[in-house]
Amino acid sequence: MLRNNRVNLQPIRKFNSLNIQDMKKIRAAVVGYGNIGKYAIEALEASEDFEIAGIVRRQGAADKPAELAQYEVVKDIKELQGVDVAILATPTRSCPEYAKQILPLGINTVDSYDIHTGIRAYRDELMPLCKANGAVSVISAGWDPGSDSIVRTLLQSLAPKGLSYTNFGPGMSMGHSVCVRSKKGVKNALSVTIPLGEGIHRRMVYVELEDGIRLDDVAKDIKADPYFANDETHVFQVPSVDDVRDMGHGVNLVRKGVSGKTQNQRFEFRMSINNPALTAQVLVNVARASMRLQPGCYTMIEIPVIDMLPGERADLIEHLV
Repeated sequence: MLRNNRVNLQPIRKFNSLNIQDMKKIRAAVVGYGNIGKYAIEALEASEDFEIAGIVRRQGAADKPAELAQYEVVKDIKELQGVDVAILATPTRSCPEYAKQILPLGINTVDSYDIHTGIRAYRDELMPLCKANGAVSVISAGWDPGSDSIVRTLLQSLAPKGLSYTNFGPGMSMGHSVCVRSKKGVKNALSVTIPLGEGIHRRMVYVELEDGIRLDDVAKDIKADPYFANDETHVFQVPSVDDVRDMGHGVNLVRKGVSGKTQNQRFEFRMSINNPALTAQVLVNVARASMRLQPGCYTMIEIPVIDMLPGERADLIEHLV
């Protein structure tokens, strides 16, 4: 029997502590407990419409961190009860594998898959699986791709003809850093994105290497990876990556174009952020929205932004419009 993933928010007039008891909370499992997983738990704890069903880690409850004492920690999501949505806080390249395992259970998935050139194929691959199992998957839901994608879409609608530039940084790229850490001989790594303007970037990569590993060999491997192949990339060996790590990041989105037949329209969006904290918040937002969608696979530009907020639509419209 297919599970009905839609949440009935009708009894709630205002989303506050007086009537939170009236709503069935969304039970979310966090899959992975790295940087994003830790911040996802914080974001769930701060969201009154969620409860944490448990955390899935490779080692299960072995060496369970003290901060997870109140939660069930397991090796397999099948060991958890009543999970509505799984937040995949895993490396990008493992997101499809986890999604394909979890969606057949009738559990929604959300992830921050960030390989831009692979998003369309990933969506096409998951779409029939979602529909066959009555589940929803929201993919590529971080801040870029993700919330920045929504901004880019809005700006292009305001000036249909023109050019958009996405300038990242300066700051730590989690996806690129995870990619480098997967390379043979690398103990730890940090990839920093430096904006050069007009959407062009420089990648500054700092690595701790295992004994006997040549920096030139590692650098060659990094530069050949699709994450880095299209950008100017520099690789440096450092004694300690932790000594240079800063999780701050940012973006500057600019579009200049034409509204109707009127030229010289210019729009700009800028933010400075803690990278994993924002990614985690976005994942929680789309986990909420996933409960309001029909079965299928979605990116963030396909989802009504209002559905990413807690509460009843009428109240949000009264407050935000």
